[in-house]
Amino acid sequence: MGYACPVCETPQRDGEHLAHHLAFTAMLHGDDHEAWLDERVPDWSERDPAGLAAEVTPHAETAEYHEVFEDTADRGRPDVDLGDHDHAAGGGPGAVGSTGETDPEVTEAIREAREMVREAGGDDDDESDSTASDAAADPSA
Repeated sequence: MGYACPVCETPQRDGEHLAHHLAFTAMLHGDDHEAWLDERVPDWSERDPAGLAAEVTPHAETAEYHEVFEDTADRGRPDVDLGDHDHAAGGGPGAVGSTGETDPEVTEAIREAREMVREAGGDDDDESDSTASDAAADPSA
């Protein structure tokens, strides 16, 4: 069992997946997901997934979530070569075109997510870079 998104009813595996769904949809598209979060959890963009999950799951209905595993996903289906399709044509927001360019909204969301990770202290590479630049800016360090 999982949770149905209280905005669009899309089933999610658990509370943290629901939190990710709500936050990423709000960041990428704004719309009803952002309004819903702003109304119920005003500081939603500053919360970690577990903290946001604790706030949003009481508002969500439980829903059946069907797990699909790689070893069972293609049972009964013919082999399909996905390499011949143009996924950029009609791929929707975030699709990567044949030129390798991504949707500007996706690029911005990725930038915001990376910044949030840096602020949370979860990106060791960037942390060491900022420590080195801080030391260069302050010779007494």
